[in-house]
Amino acid sequence: MSNRHLLNSRISFHFLVWWILFGCFPGLISSFEVTLDSIEIFRTHDWDWMSKPSVYFGCKGENKTLLPDVTKPGVLYSFRGQESWQPLTDLNGKKCKRCGFYEKDVIRIDHVYEEWELCPSDFKAPSGKYVFFKEKQLNATFHCPECATLPGASNATPQNPNDDDDDDGKGMRIFMIVLITLLVLTVTITALMVAHKRWQKKKRQQEQARFLKLFEEGDDIEDELGLGTVI
Repeated sequence: MSNRHLLNSRISFHFLVWWILFGCFPGLISSFEVTLDSIEIFRTHDWDWMSKPSVYFGCKGENKTLLPDVTKPGVLYSFRGQESWQPLTDLNGKKCKRCGFYEKDVIRIDHVYEEWELCPSDFKAPSGKYVFFKEKQLNATFHCPECATLPGASNATPQNPNDDDDDDGKGMRIFMIVLITLLVLTVTITALMVAHKRWQKKKRQQEQARFLKLFEEGDDIEDELGLGTVI
């Protein structure tokens, strides 16, 4: 057996062991990375309207993660999960963390947008998405694909103020698809009916031509036999 074949066998064996452990005992995986997909802040807490807010994310006992791009309220900021400050945090097994979004204040205590328990079970299977919404404060979407593989991962649709708009958009798309399908079927059926009528008309013309040809051939035979003169 070649060395390359042995190497491939070892890699396959290790992958199989990893897959069994991950699928049957997901709690053995020590940590799951949580990234930020998007965020929109609805207000700022600083009295200085000329300055840009310094928004950051943090979990209890961990370092703060500054969001340098988030500078204006009412703007939806989207991320790829590959930024230098990503991931936001790690979740260990099924254990929750006390986390939150904050705004720095140079003089006073930092302002709190919201603090809550961030848990692996919050992430929706199978996409691993979790939407956190706080009225008049912020709207954020997190991503943790590994969290969605854990037993008890949420299968419910997250609360999102844009859900109604999404439903309306989906309904409009479905309506347009049905309308286009009906139009295509109508045009197709009409074209088939026209083609069928033309075929029938052409067939009748061919039959009439064949019938006339038979009469002409009959007259020629009578002329040859002299039957017309006799009559």
